[in-house]
Amino acid sequence: MAKAIVSIIMGSDSDLPVMGEAAKILESFDIPHEITVVSAHRTPKRLYEFAETAHQRGIEVVIAGAGGAAHLPGMVAAISPLPVIGVPVKSSNSIDGWDSVLSILQMPGGVPVATVALNGAKNAGLLAAQIISVQDPSIREKIITYKNELSDQVMEKVKRMENPEH
Repeated sequence: MAKAIVSIIMGSDSDLPVMGEAAKILESFDIPHEITVVSAHRTPKRLYEFAETAHQRGIEVVIAGAGGAAHLPGMVAAISPLPVIGVPVKSSNSIDGWDSVLSILQMPGGVPVATVALNGAKNAGLLAAQIISVQDPSIREKIITYKNELSDQVMEKVKRMENPEH
């Protein structure tokens, strides 16, 4: 496999069912990626090393998922020069996911984190692909095809609803 250009990180392996959706999207676009656990609270030294060196390893975009206090995306964004996409994850200790959403969404000026919907790792993968497509026309073409397929799927449903006998 080619060297990873997107890194998918999460605060706990319990986030993998959600964060795996980002990996599936990246795989569908043939975008090399890595996936691992980096806990902002339990492994702060690992977090710092990851965020400080990801760009040196060839990573272009970071997708960071976290539940509860959800500090992982913001801390990575505070340290790394890379774009960070935050995925709030509804965890077992969550307040309906709102704690995670607000922790990732309400970043201070100067430390941006692009934030997707609660458990929205699929969209995080798509956004990462779109960011990469700015410099990679082959990925852009795959995104155009993907969007056309989405449109075709909806139009097929419209056709079935408007003409139920067909």
